[in-house]
Amino acid sequence: MSIDAQANLRTIRDVLRYAVTRMNEAGVFFGHGQADSVDEALFLVLRSLQLPLERADLFLDAFLTHAEINTLLQAVDQRARKRVPAAYILREAWLQGYKFYVDERVIVPRSFLAELLKDGLAPWVHKPEAVADLLDMCTGSGCLAIIAADVFPQAQVDAADISPDALAVARRNIADYQMDRRVSPVQSDLYGELPSKRYDIILCNPPYVTDESMAALPREYQHEPKLSLAGGADGMSIVRRLVRGARGYLKRGGLLFVEVGGGRAAVEQALKDVPLTWLTTSDGDDTVFLAKQEELP
Repeated sequence: MSIDAQANLRTIRDVLRYAVTRMNEAGVFFGHGQADSVDEALFLVLRSLQLPLERADLFLDAFLTHAEINTLLQAVDQRARKRVPAAYILREAWLQGYKFYVDERVIVPRSFLAELLKDGLAPWVHKPEAVADLLDMCTGSGCLAIIAADVFPQAQVDAADISPDALAVARRNIADYQMDRRVSPVQSDLYGELPSKRYDIILCNPPYVTDESMAALPREYQHEPKLSLAGGADGMSIVRRLVRGARGYLKRGGLLFVEVGGGRAAVEQALKDVPLTWLTTSDGDDTVFLAKQEELP
């Protein structure tokens, strides 16, 4: 952070321009919610100032205090030089209009399952009010569990994760949304320590990055817990266990929804004997699959 930068930045517009240039020069990677350096700068700068993104035009020419300029320059430096994801700098992430607290104990929320949840998992779930029991496996920050509890008003939701650190973050988000009576954090290695019950729906956004891809991830992802990303040699080590153990935890007619990035080919190779239905998201038809209880092994 240079004295020259401090001396010449006056308005939010000035800092946004500076942030875009710094990020473009540094070649930062955008994989945590924003599409490019402009969107990233808007998110980082406006939310650092506790200003609404959707009303940015009202504030662009507002003058900043010296303290605000220093805070913003430090945030830009963390993002551009240290390649820290913006969500970790701000301690907040947004998913389908829901705001969540995040830090380095969990991956930054990003999920195409959330798109499908906002539509009530239609047409596969016919009556949202009939969903009584739901499991969000590998819950991380608890984001999908909380969205699910909001979408399915009668559901009791178990939010399971192997990581006690992740569950501490999930508990904070559950409390922020006042969902304590409906969303229950559970420390469990997949199904190992779950309560003795069956679910109408199981959701899971598991680790699915291959060993080869883990070694080549952009620096931004190196700030995230490896436990939440690494899926073994072919990326399918958790997915196999998840699918092959699901039948006994689903009610008759129950549904399993799993997100696997662009891993359709690897999934179909690993689960040749399991009938899967691939669902359409904004990322195409290779990201989320559905399996029915009666068709699971």
